[in-house]
This record gives sequence, C-alpha cells and structure tokens, in this order.
Amino acid sequence: MDTMRERFISVTSRLLDEDPRLAVVLAEISMDGFRPAQRRHPDRVVNVGIREQLLVGVGGGLALTGLRPVMHTFASFLVERPFEQLKLDFGHQDTGGVLVSASASYDWPAGGFTHMAPGDVALLDTLDGWTVHVPGHPDEAEALLRRAYAAGDDKVYVRLSEQSNAAPHPVDGPRLRTVREGRAGVVVAVGPLLDNVLAATEGLDLTVLYAATVRPFDDAALREAVGRSAPAVVLVEPYLAGTSAAAAGGALAHVPHRVLGLGVGRAELRRYGTVREHTAAHGLDPYALRERITAFLLPAGATG
Repeated sequence: MDTMRERFISVTSRLLDEDPRLAVVLAEISMDGFRPAQRRHPDRVVNVGIREQLLVGVGGGLALTGLRPVMHTFASFLVERPFEQLKLDFGHQDTGGVLVSASASYDWPAGGFTHMAPGDVALLDTLDGWTVHVPGHPDEAEALLRRAYAAGDDKVYVRLSEQSNAAPHPVDGPRLRTVREGRAGVVVAVGPLLDNVLAATEGLDLTVLYAATVRPFDDAALREAVGRSAPAVVLVEPYLAGTSAAAAGGALAHVPHRVLGLGVGRAELRRYGTVREHTAAHGLDPYALRERITAFLLPAGATG
C-alpha cells in the first residue's frame, strides 16, 4: 500500500494536468516526486527552496491571481513557522488555498522536535474559517484532497501521516461516522488512531465515532450519539491532547456532560525512538487507551 504522501503526489500531479487553476508550491520537501509534473507545468509547480514563510506568501499571491494554491511541507514548517503568513496572507487578505502537511505529530522521530508538530490543529483553531481534514488511510487522503482542491476559494488543511488504519472508511456525508454503537459512553477516534481505538474498546459497551474531518466539528452527530448513550465523551486525537475538547463541549452545552481529551502530550520526548514507541509513550496504543477510556467511562470492573 502506498503512503498518504505518495498518494498526495500522484493524485495532485494528475489533477495539475486536468485543472489549469491548480498550482503547487513546495519548499524542497517532496520535490523529487513532483519533477515530472514540474516539467509539464513549470509555471504551476513552484519550488521556493527552504523558505517556508515564502512558501505561504507565494501561495497567497497565487490565490490573489485566481489560482487554487496547494502548499506542502512538513507540518511544523507549514503551520508553525509561517503562522504569521497564514494569518495575514490568507486570513486578513481573505484568500483561499490548501495546506497539505507531512510527518504529522511524530512520524519522523529521528528528525527531532523541529520536525514534530502536535500543536498544528490547535494553532489553526486560533484562525477563522479553516476546514481541517485528518485522513486515516491513503484512500481517504485522496478523496479529501480532491474535495479540498475543488472547494472554490475555501481555506483547507489536509494533515497527512505515515500512520494508517488497515482499511479506509467513507469520508462523504457526516463528519462523525458511527463505527460501533454502545450505551455507556462515546469515543471519538480521529484519523489514523481509529484502529487503536477499536482494539482498545473491543467488547466494551461504547459507541465509537470516526472523524476524518474535524473542522468544522460535527456538533449534530455528537449530540445524536450522546442522546443514545451516556453523556460522557472521550476524544482520541493524533495531535495535542484536548484540541477538540472545547468544540465537543460547545456541541453538548445544552446537557450536563463530561469530556476527556486524549492525544499527544505537551512534554517533549527527548529520545528519538520509533513511531510505535512515541505512540505508547503518549498513551495512544490499544493497551493504554483501554485503561484510560475504561477508567473514565465505565464503572470499576464493567466490560459491557
């Protein structure tokens, strides 16, 4: 199976041939994959070098000319480093474009903390009007990328990861999709953490919802799920823990409820390790998730 990043390169290269409005701006990362497309479309595949603020600034300029810019690099260099440019060149100027990241929260541990961005979605939450997709499989990534490219002049962030669920899920229709139903509480699994959540909740009387799109947050679907279950929700997100807690709380403002946000911790893990070791250290492997979810949602000894 190809990775989400490989799928991004292949589908975007094909769409550059089909859509004269599409333009890609790179900062060295993934440039090798786009060289054939650059030879065909030298005016719409632009490599600015390792200049991430310029990456976003050029994208904003292309948007002002009527193009649909796609800006791509590692998440830490796409959202965190050029945040001022995102705020001004897209927010203040009221332009649209597509951010496509790579490496997610800790997909390249050997790169160190400079190449990790667990706070990217939380940071974008401080800006108005961004749609945020977090696919859990390359097939979902392709569908969401195609949707993002065709989204008129909207501001869209597509967060790609090396981690993936074993199988894709539909990403059309409701943004929160029911995967399993139960009565003792609701667990919302985001993107590539769905398989871990399903393993962690096997045999438990819990509803599991899946989200590959987290902004806008699907208030109606969460309210409906809580209406069929206990008013207690666990959010399991592959980025900063608690990022969507305020959104979930707002969706449930009409009813007393409890929300627990699980995700990547704030403390820096200073050993490179592996992706699997980082997942376990943040308590996002199936074993740790089962303990944390059970402690919050189920009475002692209850297994459903």
